[in-house]
Amino acid sequence: MTGNSSVKQLVKILIGAAWIDGRIQPEEREYLHRVAKQSGVAEDPEIQPLLYELKSVSPQECYSWVQEYLGDPATPEDYQRLIEAISALIYSDGEVATEEAKLLTRLQLLDPAIAPQKGGYNTVLKTIQKLYQRWMDTQS
Repeated sequence: MTGNSSVKQLVKILIGAAWIDGRIQPEEREYLHRVAKQSGVAEDPEIQPLLYELKSVSPQECYSWVQEYLGDPATPEDYQRLIEAISALIYSDGEVATEEAKLLTRLQLLDPAIAPQKGGYNTVLKTIQKLYQRWMDTQS
């Protein structure tokens, strides 16, 4: 995905990821507003109702946006951009909800750099362990 539509789609996914545990935390809200403004999409008519929580986002809708953003097959660049952005959002409030951990797990399974026949399960497990360790390090 390229250009402004890619940026807009990524911001939509971040908003969906913030809703994935059922509510947007104050730190997530602040992060989302900052990212939307920096990306130049805060005033976009499609983004505004989502950004200002006038419309909630279901997990299914979020996962659909992820699939649309990544395409088939996903490019390593789009995948890396997505995983970094979602990780920053998830860790912005200092806690990782179960639903957020599930989202990260599902995203790891979409990593284009992992060949399915090369034991993707171990790679996913290692990535989750790294993410959890990073989160634990921020708690101390």
